[in-house]
Amino acid sequence: MAESGARRSERRREPLSRERIVEAAIELLDAEGEAGLTFRALARRLSTGPGALYWHVTGKDELLGAATDAVVADTMAAAVVTAGATPQEAVRALALGVFDAIDAHPWIGTQLARAPAQTPLLRVFEHLGRQVRALGVPHAAQFTAASTLLNYVLGVGGQNAANARDHQPGATREEFLTGVSTAWANLDPEEYAFTRNVAEQLRDHDDREEFVAGIDLILAGITARS
Repeated sequence: MAESGARRSERRREPLSRERIVEAAIELLDAEGEAGLTFRALARRLSTGPGALYWHVTGKDELLGAATDAVVADTMAAAVVTAGATPQEAVRALALGVFDAIDAHPWIGTQLARAPAQTPLLRVFEHLGRQVRALGVPHAAQFTAASTLLNYVLGVGGQNAANARDHQPGATREEFLTGVSTAWANLDPEEYAFTRNVAEQLRDHDDREEFVAGIDLILAGITARS
């Protein structure tokens, strides 16, 4: 309680800025989700009045966009490709960066899918696209290749975040997967022959390893056609 009070006091002394508002919005989104992001709750976190926030952002949609862009920009900056890295290695680093960002901030997956023409998604598309071009993909196929990678990253990243939210309270990931695997194994053997056959693999798989394996499959297809 004392620490929380000290943090509010420190924020009260700092001048209000768009950057501070976005930072606090990210914290609130991580803790409460999109539904918990209200200007009243944000104002309490910043020890100010809701009206003061409107000097810096026009509404919730702008704030969500700014928060998403801040997380994605940091993610792209952190996924620095080392000197001498191949385009394949660069794609893996970028894709894992986005995967981990969605895992840490599940709300950005929804935001990226909701606003395909906005800056945050374009940042990811641009970085992936540059590596597609570096792979020597013909110009006519570059959009398809980059879009396929982007859709895979967002789809799997978003599904992984959704699975994490679906855990029963107090249940571990292993317990969750064991429960789903058991349910798959008990499906009708004729209608779900394949699903029953891979049920054990679901229980034992590692999310990040499976994600990278999928990236490698896509890259193999891209390079085979280049």
